Amino acid sequence: MHGYEMIQEIAERSGGAWKPSPGSVYPTLQLLEDEGLIVSESEGGKKLFSLTEAGREAAQEGPEAPWEEASRGVDWEALGEIRQAGFGLMEAFGQVWKTGSKEQREKALTVINDARKKLYLILADED
Repeated sequence: MHGYEMIQEIAERSGGAWKPSPGSVYPTLQLLEDEGLIVSESEGGKKLFSLTEAGREAAQEGPEAPWEEASRGVDWEALGEIRQAGFGLMEAFGQVWKTGSKEQREKALTVINDARKKLYLILADED
């Protein structure tokens, strides 16, 4: 797989609970290649990575897949509701930002900033 494909695969296997950043994936791939656990070859201007025999053995002996750990205990129904709410909020904000007047955009930005602050206050157990 290419690095980007790995990022997408991990996100899919974890049900979206974990999507590693390119800044963490690519250095890790380089480290694994330096250790002889993977090899790379160029394909269409991208690097295609595959396990070496030593890499397969290490994978067999290693801990549980990190995407399984990341998704353990996830309330998938609640996660879906949270995502829908977040996407809905950003969709509404985007509409105001694209079509609203300057004053309306300023009000929308205030609402978003207030919402962020209120969410952090929830963690602080404050109203």
